[in-house]
Amino acid sequence: MCGIVGYIGDKKAVPVLLHGLSKLEYRGYDSAGVAVLHNDNINIVKTKGRLKALEEILENKSLEGSLGIGHTRWATHGAPSDINSHPHLSQGSSVAVVHNGIIENYLYLKEELEEKGYKFVSETDTETVAHLIDFYLKLGMEFLDAVIKAVDKIEGSYALGVICDSYPDMLIGIRKDSPLVVGLSEGENFIASDMPAILNYTKDIYLLEEREIAVVKKDGVTVYDRNKNVVKKEIFKVNWDVEAAEKGGFDHFMLKEIYEQPKVVKDTFSGRLKEDGIVLDHIDLNMENVNKIYMSACGTASYAAGIGKSVIESICRIPVFTDIASEFRYNNPIIDEKTLVIVVSQSGETADTLAALRLAKEKGAKTLAVVNVVGSSIAREADYVLYTVAGPEIAVASTKAFSAQIAAMYLLGLFFGLKLNKISMEEYRGYASELKELPQKMNTVLQKAGKLKELSDKYLNVKNVFYIGRGLDYLISLEGSLKLKEIAYIHSEPYPAGELKHGPIALIEESTLIVGHLTRKELFEKTISNLKECKARGAKVFAITTEDNGLIGSTADDVFYIPKTSYLFSSILSNIPQQLFAYYMASGLGNDVDKPRNLAKSVTVE
Repeated sequence: MCGIVGYIGDKKAVPVLLHGLSKLEYRGYDSAGVAVLHNDNINIVKTKGRLKALEEILENKSLEGSLGIGHTRWATHGAPSDINSHPHLSQGSSVAVVHNGIIENYLYLKEELEEKGYKFVSETDTETVAHLIDFYLKLGMEFLDAVIKAVDKIEGSYALGVICDSYPDMLIGIRKDSPLVVGLSEGENFIASDMPAILNYTKDIYLLEEREIAVVKKDGVTVYDRNKNVVKKEIFKVNWDVEAAEKGGFDHFMLKEIYEQPKVVKDTFSGRLKEDGIVLDHIDLNMENVNKIYMSACGTASYAAGIGKSVIESICRIPVFTDIASEFRYNNPIIDEKTLVIVVSQSGETADTLAALRLAKEKGAKTLAVVNVVGSSIAREADYVLYTVAGPEIAVASTKAFSAQIAAMYLLGLFFGLKLNKISMEEYRGYASELKELPQKMNTVLQKAGKLKELSDKYLNVKNVFYIGRGLDYLISLEGSLKLKEIAYIHSEPYPAGELKHGPIALIEESTLIVGHLTRKELFEKTISNLKECKARGAKVFAITTEDNGLIGSTADDVFYIPKTSYLFSSILSNIPQQLFAYYMASGLGNDVDKPRNLAKSVTVE
């Protein structure tokens, strides 16, 4: 979603803001802009398009000043355009605002402000915030009081960065349901949507909680609650650096992150996969009091949750229900104090997933979050947290974070199985042995990446792709289809293989490509029959299967073999070929692989 950066100090603000925005490009955006205060005037430069377009404009402008805010916008209200880009100015240019989130009652506020004489120049919801703060300032309020009064009238989600021409020594940041952090340094301080924006300058961070307000000055930061009480904050020290976000010689972040997956899985297992059981610090769940589990997530994370459902049910024999987070609240889920709700999110800030978590807590359920970002909103609000160890993921299309989430599902399945006495220690050790071998087997798959490049060249002009499989093979097909859509912009659909005859087979024709997953030995013949049905209608077949599948024979036009492992754990291996296939297809088509069109890394609006 939108990216926010703010700076106050002795340096020129523009280079700091541009650097910070460049580190937030992974979030997805359609425009960019900065506002800088100098000599009691706020100067704004903003433009539709990539950050490079903004930089080119700024090369010909001398934007002085050491206090400023910057923004990359992902359109929600109003089409991508120069005028709809952030920052937004109040009437009279006294206040500038950047915003991540959605103001749900902005039409009401807009009408009210128009009656007071304010004229709107953009289609955005954010402009109402600038005018509202200006209105309260004109009533004689202090800057901080005007911001508090304004946000009290706002309904929706927001992270805001605000500057005012009458307060040249102050930057204000405030958040509700959208992430915002404060960076602390000597003689300069920062705000940002995410830590990478400011790590070149400081690793000392304040993590703002809901409705907390940061008054940021050059020599210090004061944090208040919504009642203007001072909040004593602990400094969070970041233990990773910007180099973790560099490409490391790969053409794209996405390819680098695909190759990082064996290490990510190994790190997620490290210290947890012990000889005598699973060790998950601070997760002291009494599973005897749990009679069902809900899992909720969005997009790629929801597919990890689906795999988690299958693994947990297979091992623990406890009912697990999955629901997409954007639907969860509206389905009136049957939840009580004997329910465990597991939410999955890479960023820990996904708006719909956060809302699902809060609903679960309201209904008395125990909550467990599987997240990648320490200190994120979901991590802070859940009863229990299992952190994946994926590190920063820069490419918009998730790869290594997904594998880490699947690894976390394996850990939870075994953890719950032992707690419920559903598996013996001997059975556990057999599973654990297989899990420990997965990173090396993942490396084996990656060593054959050249074959996926050849296949992408062969199928580069395909227009329709169907991904099919049964059980876990179908669940991982969901992710393969999504990846191809996300980055290659090729129409694809996933189906349970046995459902083809119930309608979708009508779409199969000579130009169709079928990607078939076959990792469960007892289902090889059934899925092969489904592939033959497609072949009979002229489709090409690309099969991803295990090394022991001697039945695939001449059924498939192309076969990619993965190492054999327990069927329960096969998804993490069979996913890599389809990741690479989607990557090489997108790259071959000349697409912006790391920043696919219309997508954002962290979806912080509903």
